[in-house]
Amino acid sequence: MDMTRRRRTALVWLLLCCGISVFWGSSIERASPYGLFDFKAVYYSARCLLQHSDPYKAGEPLRVYLADGGASSGELTDILTLNMYLPTAFIVSVPFAMLPWGLAHILWMTFIAGSLFLAAFLMWKLAGDSSPGISLFLICFVLANSEILMKSGNPAGIAVGLCVMAAWCFLEERFVPAGILFLAVSLAIKPHDSGLVWLYFLLAGGVYRKRALQTLALTAALGLPAVLWVTSVAPHWMQELHSNLQAASQPGGLINRGPDSAISGSCPSMIINLQSTISAFRNDPRFYNSVSYLVCGTLLLIGAIHTLRARISRRSAWPALAAVVPLTMLITYHRCYDAKLLLLSIPACAMLWAEGGPARWIALLVNTAGIVFTSDIPLEMISVAVGNRHVATAGLSAETLTAVLLRPTPLILLAMGIFYLWAYLRREPERGGR
Repeated sequence: MDMTRRRRTALVWLLLCCGISVFWGSSIERASPYGLFDFKAVYYSARCLLQHSDPYKAGEPLRVYLADGGASSGELTDILTLNMYLPTAFIVSVPFAMLPWGLAHILWMTFIAGSLFLAAFLMWKLAGDSSPGISLFLICFVLANSEILMKSGNPAGIAVGLCVMAAWCFLEERFVPAGILFLAVSLAIKPHDSGLVWLYFLLAGGVYRKRALQTLALTAALGLPAVLWVTSVAPHWMQELHSNLQAASQPGGLINRGPDSAISGSCPSMIINLQSTISAFRNDPRFYNSVSYLVCGTLLLIGAIHTLRARISRRSAWPALAAVVPLTMLITYHRCYDAKLLLLSIPACAMLWAEGGPARWIALLVNTAGIVFTSDIPLEMISVAVGNRHVATAGLSAETLTAVLLRPTPLILLAMGIFYLWAYLRREPERGGR
């Protein structure tokens, strides 16, 4: 009875926190001229394709948006000008683009909220067995700080939710076909969010490698028709996509990894990849990209070698995923809403807490810091406090101060990745079974 009451209480809290994000985010979206700007980008790119127009040609999605009665202004114009998603993403966006905007955006927001809520519930259901209070607090904090996803409609909300659910399906060995489908769709939408999670299962061997290969096959089967369709409409889509990515990576661009990103001035903590912190020392893409790849690549290589040594059990897999997730955020361009993938780290935190010892306090500290510093409300508070303030960057001490004060999130995620990698390495691999 106590267990049933505890689960009901947890479910109420999860629903309440998810409701806060849905209500608050939806209110901001309705009041803002930039509401659902990320969904508009994928929706009108898909409308281009349905109209047999090149979705990767600069300005085409914007043209379709304006023809549909949309009003062009500010950042929305930049977002709608350049399509930066792979053709495989159309397997999700095209069905919505076939619907009128009013119905499509409601269903899309429902899809995001539903994916995140179910992913969060599954993580609590698993982590709650080891540490119900701590896991509920961390998961509720994630859910209550998802307003940006509800305001922008970024596909990350769907990709992350599906990836988390897929990992649960694989490791719990339940609803495995659904897990394969979930991870395949997540890879199709945002491979840079779920790609390293898929790679872990591939390297883990045994039944996990089988699931990873099945996922890859399904991704190819689902994505190939979309690629062929796009190729027939836009034969030069690869060159155009490359040009779009290059344009958006330039100083002032939407996905610039350094301090020159379009949003760095207003909210530098929104960008959470390691390049944003390294660039405080030297604003040169060749420098901050190389250092970031070297640091993250070394940590990933160490974890990969360890994973290949033995068939990993269910219990040792969670610390591995807890290391993979922050490194995923660091190695390539990501914003704070992608970090909802940190839900995958909470079972490992709960397990370490239940095991006792000094490591449990470190796990709680890094998890709490990682989640807080990638959450919407704290980031908004940081943005208000920092404003457009710039710390002088003359000398190493000033550069370090800039990195710590204005861009602390990548450093916190790096500490989190290193800690969980250590926890993963010190845990003896268990051969055979779960």
